[in-house]
Amino acid sequence: MSTSFLCKRVVSLTNVGQMFEISRTQMHFLQNTQLLIFRSFSSSKQHSFTVSYLINSCGLSPESALSASRKVQFETPDGADSVLALLRNYGCTNTHISKIVSKYPLLLIANSEKTLLPKLEFFSSAGFSGPDLVRIVVGSPSILKRSLENHLIPSYNFLKSMDMVHENIVKAFSRSYWLTGKSVQDTIASNVEILKEIGVPMSNISSLVAMHPCAVFQNREKFSRSVEKVFEMGINPLRVTFLKAVQVICGVAESMWEHKMQVYRQWGFTDDEIMLMFRLDPLCIKSSEKKIMSVMDFLVNKMGWEPASIARYPTVFLRSLEKKIIPRCSVVKVLQMKGLVKKDLCLGILGCSEENFFDKFVVKYEQDVPELLNVYQGKIGILELGFVSEGVREKKQL
Repeated sequence: MSTSFLCKRVVSLTNVGQMFEISRTQMHFLQNTQLLIFRSFSSSKQHSFTVSYLINSCGLSPESALSASRKVQFETPDGADSVLALLRNYGCTNTHISKIVSKYPLLLIANSEKTLLPKLEFFSSAGFSGPDLVRIVVGSPSILKRSLENHLIPSYNFLKSMDMVHENIVKAFSRSYWLTGKSVQDTIASNVEILKEIGVPMSNISSLVAMHPCAVFQNREKFSRSVEKVFEMGINPLRVTFLKAVQVICGVAESMWEHKMQVYRQWGFTDDEIMLMFRLDPLCIKSSEKKIMSVMDFLVNKMGWEPASIARYPTVFLRSLEKKIIPRCSVVKVLQMKGLVKKDLCLGILGCSEENFFDKFVVKYEQDVPELLNVYQGKIGILELGFVSEGVREKKQL
């Protein structure tokens, strides 16, 4: 056999081997590709079904359904239908279900009999029926996935041990993100003792724990310093304002506190006036800089109010500028300029109920000022009536 023939034979066999290897590689690639396509198709089909179910059965908007589908997906409606049926059986309406699923879509894949039902039965047996139970589930749907033995029952017993009224227990459970076990409860109990030692009423304490548990869930030393600071400000521990102040001090960093002081100073408030505002309503420190600036711009530059007068009514920084402050102050300003009410009428008008204010200041003077209703409804500005010239006072700069 010639050398050339042998060489050709080897080359031929080599080429066949290469072709065979290429063929196997291609086949493997095709198989993987088919698998990926199948999985992609299956996932797409599953995702499409979930979105459709969230829209049609849970009442979510297309945008909310798409967002929720990133957290939960399922191929059949059986499990989700069982969850919805259970929720409806305990008083949840379609509106409630929409809110629940939007907040916690994973609830749809929970086992309705083994996971959810025992929690609902526990709440019902503890006296949380009808609207109260619905309020808890809507407020914090993830509570139904908590451990009954390790979290819900101990938390309920803890809240009851503080002589907390039923309404506050409902509020506490509807904010159940803090129900994380005994260590948290021990911390809260320790800080509650600090408040009790200085005479804070238990009814006020239980409201704080129910509404603002994060304020009480602080390092004991830090919490003690905050309470002492509020006490030294001269706020009476017997008043609800005391705990509002503790809540603010615990939640506002020193740098932010100084920043808010500077914002108020910019409008001419003295430090004593700012502290007066804080003692009257501590939440004024939590108002945003934008809110403070817009309220002061209106009251000072358009209404002509003095900072010293505003300082006596810090709740103004917690009211809606568009819905309450501007309509009411505009009506009162018109009446003052017409000589129909006292010039020194204060910002206490913002504390009146809507019906009371409307009857006392709009209906009563409609005959004297035909435009008054339009002023109140925002259809006519007081500048248009010529009572106040633009820029009564320029903003004070730093």
